[in-house]
Amino acid sequence: MEQRRSNSPQSVTRVIRILEALCAASEPLSLAQLSRTLDAPKSSVAALLRGLAEAHFVIVSDGVYRLGPAAFGLGSALVESRRRFQTSDLIRDGMRRLAARSGETVLFAVRDQDGQGITYVDVIESTDTVRFAVSVGDRRPLYCTSGGRVLLAALPEDELHEYLHTLNPGRLTDDTVIDKGKLAAIVEQARATGVAQTVNQAASGAAGTAAAIRDATGAAIGALIVAAPSSRLHDALPDMVREEAERISDSLGYRQ
Repeated sequence: MEQRRSNSPQSVTRVIRILEALCAASEPLSLAQLSRTLDAPKSSVAALLRGLAEAHFVIVSDGVYRLGPAAFGLGSALVESRRRFQTSDLIRDGMRRLAARSGETVLFAVRDQDGQGITYVDVIESTDTVRFAVSVGDRRPLYCTSGGRVLLAALPEDELHEYLHTLNPGRLTDDTVIDKGKLAAIVEQARATGVAQTVNQAASGAAGTAAAIRDATGAAIGALIVAAPSSRLHDALPDMVREEAERISDSLGYRQ
């Protein structure tokens, strides 16, 4: 009989209310206090508390109950999940605005864990018949892409130096810059202006304009990129991309 009650919708509601009560309390609560708070029999509450204790959502000591490590772990996971989804939504909203303004394909890219390339994690394609096309999950080197260069510009000086020191750049087109001294100067310019622009570097006939997006800590979490046929490159793009990247960063809590 008790087992059937523990699986009932009422029991689920009571579990949630137990956790809410312990979360709101400034000190551990007794079974009697929890029973009064839930307006439920002690026997029913005690059965639920035993299950919560076994799962480490509550800890019982000296006859009183407090939240356990599993509850704090779940809370942290929920906060992180909310932050991640909110961040993704805010970035995509900015991508839509930039796609509407520019008429071109807009990308969001993040630096790979190996520190050598970027991966495109979100794409809004241009509606133009002739457009830049890329798939989510595609990877490109840092040194020859606009997104890669703004993320290099965001690195601390020692990390940038280490990257360039170990870099063995390959020529992907006839115009790809592979001279390390020139690359260092290009990255420095991107650091000064907040924008990087490439033409025919990773692919012939393709141009990219990028600015870094930063979170509340000031960390560059990715690059906002307008990708277009090089024939449609125009002077307004750098300001357009920089402005939208700053707007997104501001929405994520970044303050200069």
